Amino acid sequence: MSLDYENDGDFNARLIDEVLSQYPDKTAKRRKKHLGVAKGREAAEQGSDALCETGVKSNIKSIPGVMTVRGCAYAGSKGVVWGPIKDMVHISHGPVGCGHYSWSQRRNYYVGLTGVDAFVTMQFTSDFQEKDIVFGGDKKLEKLIDEVEELFPLNNGVSLQSECPIGLIGDDIEAVARKKAKEHNKTIVPVRCEGFRGVSQSLGHHIANDAIRDWVFDKKDTYLEPSFFDVNVIGDYNIGGDAWASRILLEDMGLRVVGNWSGDATLAEVERAPKATLNLIHCYRSMNYIARHMEEKYGIPWMEYNFFGPSQIETSLRNIAAFFGPETQERAEALITRYQPLVQAVTEKYRPRLDGKTVMLYVGGLRPRHVITAYEDLGMEIVGTGYEFGHGDDYERTGHYVKKGTLIYDDVTGYELENFIEAIRPDLVGSGIKEKYPVQKMGIPFRQMHSWDYSGPYHGYDGFAIFARDMDLAINNPVWGLYDAPWKATHYCDAYGVCSCGLDDE
Repeated sequence: MSLDYENDGDFNARLIDEVLSQYPDKTAKRRKKHLGVAKGREAAEQGSDALCETGVKSNIKSIPGVMTVRGCAYAGSKGVVWGPIKDMVHISHGPVGCGHYSWSQRRNYYVGLTGVDAFVTMQFTSDFQEKDIVFGGDKKLEKLIDEVEELFPLNNGVSLQSECPIGLIGDDIEAVARKKAKEHNKTIVPVRCEGFRGVSQSLGHHIANDAIRDWVFDKKDTYLEPSFFDVNVIGDYNIGGDAWASRILLEDMGLRVVGNWSGDATLAEVERAPKATLNLIHCYRSMNYIARHMEEKYGIPWMEYNFFGPSQIETSLRNIAAFFGPETQERAEALITRYQPLVQAVTEKYRPRLDGKTVMLYVGGLRPRHVITAYEDLGMEIVGTGYEFGHGDDYERTGHYVKKGTLIYDDVTGYELENFIEAIRPDLVGSGIKEKYPVQKMGIPFRQMHSWDYSGPYHGYDGFAIFARDMDLAINNPVWGLYDAPWKATHYCDAYGVCSCGLDDE
């Protein structure tokens, strides 16, 4: 459901100039390239430079000294791509801090017995000390792999996630991986994802994809009875159960999901991925590299899909079904029809409470664009959106979602985001944990859109019902009526119903 609205582009352009005026000239000139005002969906069809008046720049090193919420290459590899593969042990090779900070913070749901055949919420580290920096950590890493095999014999493989010191001192983790893989007859994958590589976690995604290509594909004889209806779901990390909600829809229309990675994935699902008929990409930013590789080497086409909100779910189901032919298309239409009563019930309940409410987004991956129509399905309007680590093709895709005049920001600084929010005063902000509490202290409702604020799933029709409920709970929570101090209010009542004007509350 596409709402017909337009944001105040002139106001947003003046707001950008006002915020930039507080910077030194050199910094303002650099940051101006990352901020802009959307021209609208029609202009976006002309290409990425047509999205904004300024042609927003992206995937550039953050300015030293400013607050950025970007992560590092290690976070992109271990925290996003490799970490959710449940039957592998993922070793954070380096000092304990990086592994501890990335420990089980993504809410990647999985089925398995933790510590026996699943290890997602466990943390393994080589715990580098000063002597390891001086003398190297290869022997320590070998010992750690041996201990893992002894303590957790049902693991199906190990990944070695390099932290910054590993690249600086030159440890040969590839040699260790080859040696121990031969000794234990297990898949051991070295990942050169040292945090200093690249400008954000985005390069870590790319490095992790390359590691799958070089160390997993075509290394074992994997048998899979072929079917024309086999698909891989790639780039869904099962946050709050998202992948499970998506899988229900795909299987109900007659498809066989042979790999769902890396959320709730096994190593075997990754190994047999080249045998599928079609790759369905959810998070384009983190997994398009491996999809392009499989298209080039194995001839497997790939397709993006969006299961946020009924409008995009219907479009995606029809696009997927069209690939497989008339029989699947009939199943897709029947599936869409079956869920219409649920969609109608959700919109009838929540749209009157959310209609016309404004939203600002600042997230990573695909969410700054994919969730836009889910909000619009509830009558809400997106007034600003941006990416933490987006690339040019992300902003090109965003142009097809946003309305004319929408404020666009890339790698926004803490100062910029705070001033944008204060000036626009949206009814809701959707961003990450670092932004949550400052925004709430400004008296503005907030939803954590990286891990769904401990809720979810948000994918699929069932997820849309949860999404609508959560947005309503955030915006219409009565706590926001208590934001002003009682002594500053013109009329208030205490807990006993006694009014400030001296009359009982009626």
